[in-house]
Amino acid sequence: MANVQVDAIVIGAGPGGYHAAIRLGQLGKKVICFDRDEVGGVCLNWGCIPTKALLHVGEVARHIREAGKIGLRVAAPEVDREGVVKFASDVVGANVKGVETLFKANNVQFVYGEASFTGPKTVVLKKRDGSSETYEAKDAVVIATGSAPVDVKAWPRDGKTIINSDDAVRLNSVPATLLVIGGGVIGLEFATVYTRLGAKVLVVEMLPQILTGTDLEISKTMGRILKKQGIEIALATKVVGLEKTAQGVKAVINGEFTNNKDESREFEMALVAVGRRPVTDNLNLSAAGLATDERGFIAVDAQRRTNVASIFAIGDITGPPLLAHKAMKEGVVAAEVIAGDGSSAYDPIAVPNCVYTDPEVATVGLSEEEAKAAGYEVRIGKFPLIASGRARTMNESDGLIKLVADAKTDLLLGMHIVAPQAESLIGEGVIALEMGATLEDIGLSIHPHPTLTESLMEAAEAAHGKAIHIVNPRPKPATAAVGAPAGS
Repeated sequence: MANVQVDAIVIGAGPGGYHAAIRLGQLGKKVICFDRDEVGGVCLNWGCIPTKALLHVGEVARHIREAGKIGLRVAAPEVDREGVVKFASDVVGANVKGVETLFKANNVQFVYGEASFTGPKTVVLKKRDGSSETYEAKDAVVIATGSAPVDVKAWPRDGKTIINSDDAVRLNSVPATLLVIGGGVIGLEFATVYTRLGAKVLVVEMLPQILTGTDLEISKTMGRILKKQGIEIALATKVVGLEKTAQGVKAVINGEFTNNKDESREFEMALVAVGRRPVTDNLNLSAAGLATDERGFIAVDAQRRTNVASIFAIGDITGPPLLAHKAMKEGVVAAEVIAGDGSSAYDPIAVPNCVYTDPEVATVGLSEEEAKAAGYEVRIGKFPLIASGRARTMNESDGLIKLVADAKTDLLLGMHIVAPQAESLIGEGVIALEMGATLEDIGLSIHPHPTLTESLMEAAEAAHGKAIHIVNPRPKPATAAVGAPAGS
């Protein structure tokens, strides 16, 4: 049987893959997209979208519980597990159908199946009915197979008592007690979800801070807020043993949290959230002349091209940061390059990162620690959320806006936010970094009142001792450049 010929093949229908496929279709290419699971990949089906739906449910539950603080008498919320699952499923379904509609509108053919290379431009697809077919790409193949949760062999996952993030989003039950192993983005988001739905949660993180790599002051601020909400956090502590029991699991933890002594705790459920791994295991990369690094990632250049000229790779399989919006931009770049745009490249100044806790954490650019390590003399501007009039009207006072800048040039280096709607506020930081804005630029820009966005303006003004709604710290003068005359 002759090979099915197309212009381009996209392996994976997650955020990166569907962006690449749709953009290729827009550019007039005959494209086919494969996925062994569902359209939308991890993000739409098990990650970004369903977790945010659950987080919204938890946030609403929290607002109901605190309604008395704003003069409303409301009965305590009761969790209808089936209703919550239906809401999350409906959200997922609507998003998946949206992508399917866009595929059709842009002439993207989608086929379910397990894809593997037989050459640099040929892929065999094992379909769900057991049959196989070989496809040949005239121009290029795009690999967008994403990542999966890391499973710890010592703690075998059963999907009921020892679970990963894929299991956690299905919400089969709300445990009375939950152990979360890992204080990163995934661990903290699910800690927030399950706490809001009534679970008592302990987060165990082996490193000395949650959200490792985040600005330390922001990490500490978020940790304080989570503890205030009733989430226990054990830093610099390890889970040295985990075993199933008749009631759930028994964990042995040891570290700073336990005064460096073994301590046994029992939980109904344990969520293992210790990271993600690239999914390339069944692709038969060697047949295409590709290899991975020691961690399983595929190396690419600025145009997302691998060492094989006809093969591009995008998204989580190319390495950190493992973010859907990074994959989306990479998918568009790869598609444009394949279609002949030699100028298209993935070259962002900075990529934002958001943590959908309650309140949210959003960061972009350098942290204070990273800026200092890079040799900058830093200028810091901070504005606490408690000083925001808009935050008070929302009955939200916990949070912080922090701007990091180069003291010598006033250029913004990083923006870091703990606040409601932080995921939307951070967009201003992305634009500011991409356009080379200074703190003065941000401070001089009139922001609407009363809003949370004006807190960004106030933080910028605070760096220069000009904020109105807080007592200003004394700004530190920039150190003169070596060899520069006084007063220059």
